[in-house]
Amino acid sequence: MSVHLAAPETAEVISLEPLEPVIVRILEDGTHTGHRAGLVEGSLAPGSQGPPQHIHREHDEMFFVVSGTVRFVSGPDHLDVPAGGLVTAPIGTPHTFANPALSQPTTILCTLTPDLFVNYFRELGALAARGQPASPSAIFELMSHYATEPYQP
Repeated sequence: MSVHLAAPETAEVISLEPLEPVIVRILEDGTHTGHRAGLVEGSLAPGSQGPPQHIHREHDEMFFVVSGTVRFVSGPDHLDVPAGGLVTAPIGTPHTFANPALSQPTTILCTLTPDLFVNYFRELGALAARGQPASPSAIFELMSHYATEPYQP
């Protein structure tokens, strides 16, 4: 069979704690799409602030809210998106996301086209595994390896 199944027990799981109360599952790292697309699932704990607002220069992202409500921020604007909503962040669009709920986790699926940013999650997970706090500048240094920069109004 030429299709690929990412079963729950075979997905790559990355904990971003203690940096952020987020668990990332890499469902497609680009291996099966000729690196044209990647797909990750993010489970955000209640109160998760998400990454600093940033801009991607070489990949688009789409976020599908599976459960809970996720706050998406783009520049000075924000939008609270319930389960079933889809947010698209094209190349060059400032954005971030968070789980403002204090009692309910949220889950999002994020497509990355192309798959460039998948390895960012791996590197961030390795940083988290060392247990060292990461400043926004350290996060942006890591993001810069993947054509991503801080949003500066």
